[in-house]
Amino acid sequence: MDCRSLERIHVAMTLDANYLRGTMAAVLSILQHSTCPEDVMFHFLCVRHEPVVFTSMKSTFPYLNFKLYKFDAHRIKGLISKSIRQALDEPLNYARIYLSDLIPNTDVKRVIYLDSDIVIVDDIAKLWQVDLRDKVLAAPEYCQANFSTYFTSAFWEDSELSRAFEGRKPCYFNTGVMVMDVDKWRRGSYTQKVEDWMVIQKQKRIYHLGSLPPFLLTLGGNIMPVDHRWNQHGLGGDNIEGKCRSLHPGPISLLHWSGKGKPWLRLDSRRPCTVDHLWAPYDLYRSSRHSFEE
Repeated sequence: MDCRSLERIHVAMTLDANYLRGTMAAVLSILQHSTCPEDVMFHFLCVRHEPVVFTSMKSTFPYLNFKLYKFDAHRIKGLISKSIRQALDEPLNYARIYLSDLIPNTDVKRVIYLDSDIVIVDDIAKLWQVDLRDKVLAAPEYCQANFSTYFTSAFWEDSELSRAFEGRKPCYFNTGVMVMDVDKWRRGSYTQKVEDWMVIQKQKRIYHLGSLPPFLLTLGGNIMPVDHRWNQHGLGGDNIEGKCRSLHPGPISLLHWSGKGKPWLRLDSRRPCTVDHLWAPYDLYRSSRHSFEE
């Protein structure tokens, strides 16, 4: 394959000290499994200048194509409601809502957004090439999900609010793996639509989780579905205890440790789950530490 004939693939991720180890593993997995890794352009979103983080990325991936974008946490802080897990309340967790504002529209028309607790075991070009048709987002979706658990009784008992899903099937999708048409997102004012639901949440608690529910309220049932192999999610367990979970049946292109349990923490505690050993080969921090010890 002639890589020069292919278009550049744009991948957006957050970057901070707490999840640096996960981000580095994700980047390594993408590069290792890409037919043309030089065509992958990373867009890292951060809330503060952390020299150690940036130096680590540059020294680990000296030839990596990437740009940094500062996300103004003050833009979202007043909209964040306390959720069931503190990590979900971090401003950077909401940066994905503002991708169309942060990334210059002259450079990027489409972007793949990925959480930092994933590894990809397939060529990311396959995900990039998904046909969005007239949709603003593409992601694996699950239409058998019980939506009553995502929203409070205050939501369902309000006849006006609960009409949000009228005319569309309320399908769940995980916002940790999304293909976004940033032009359509911008033209459709989707940032404002998500923010509007967050304002309602501040006034009347209608959900328990962080940035996911306002996405579902805005776009659930109105995205382009992608094969489930592209988000084997929930490997971090639930949001309270983070207990071990096994893989879902079927082919896998992307492993996602969504939930409380993160593989690097469980490996360090010497109490890993079986699935964490699938993440370990991409753990550059662990590899370098072991080499120093030896």
